[in-house]
Amino acid sequence: MRQRVLTGAMLIILLVVLLWLPGWCMATATMICIAFAVREEMMALEKAGHRLVVWPTWAAMILSIPLTILLSQKVMIPLVGAALLAMTVQVMFREKPELTDLTMSMLPLLTVALPGLALVTLNMVDPYVWRSPSNPEPWHAVEVVLLTLTFTIPLMGDMMALFVGKAFGKRKFCPAVSPKKTLEGSLGGLAGSVIAAVIIFLLSQWLCNKATLDLLPAWWHYPLLGLVGGFCGQMGDLFASLVKRHCGLKDYSNLFPGHGGMLDRLDSVLFMAVLMYCYRLFFLPY
Repeated sequence: MRQRVLTGAMLIILLVVLLWLPGWCMATATMICIAFAVREEMMALEKAGHRLVVWPTWAAMILSIPLTILLSQKVMIPLVGAALLAMTVQVMFREKPELTDLTMSMLPLLTVALPGLALVTLNMVDPYVWRSPSNPEPWHAVEVVLLTLTFTIPLMGDMMALFVGKAFGKRKFCPAVSPKKTLEGSLGGLAGSVIAAVIIFLLSQWLCNKATLDLLPAWWHYPLLGLVGGFCGQMGDLFASLVKRHCGLKDYSNLFPGHGGMLDRLDSVLFMAVLMYCYRLFFLPY
């Protein structure tokens, strides 16, 4: 437990430093982490005996950033479509095509790489919004708030679920996938996620100027994001456990002592990143 706490504290400090640095630093670090997570899931599926087609996923990840900068975020739809088509063609023309090989080849792209790219795009708030004379604050202030919500909501939920589950957990939540998770722990995790979102709201009110606050979510969006995001984070955690159970693994790797691999740390964050990407796309004014 001590090793787990020390590793977690170091990861939190690193996250705070990256949020303080310019957005491209966080985007670069995110892409590196996503690459590790994609590779971990690919290796797990290969150990389970699946013959994956991996190059379209890597090609889509490499091309996504320059194409998004040059064109727009809409390029992600045809890019992912092309990667899926390439996987389908290669599997179908094998001597012994297997549908499971195709579906498992798609899994790292759809469940890790694509949510990871959604996380990267949260670093790409339009800088022109922030360079107007009415707003002298650094333009990446909104990025910091959105990214802090994306990480804090699921991670606080994970922590609260662990403590509440150990103290009060009796009824199993999803025993077929994760036997140790309890309903009490899940409800405690949702409460922790809502609390985290409210804390971020209060900090933003204290630290941001009026021009920045005008671009941030409305106050009532924060607890709602905490509730829905907490649920998404728990589903991401359960999905990662389902993949590990299928592959016969306890952890994806031993990259972080006491915490497992990169995907063990990012599973809930990735599902939350999709929610935040959709929220920013449809509800924020930029």
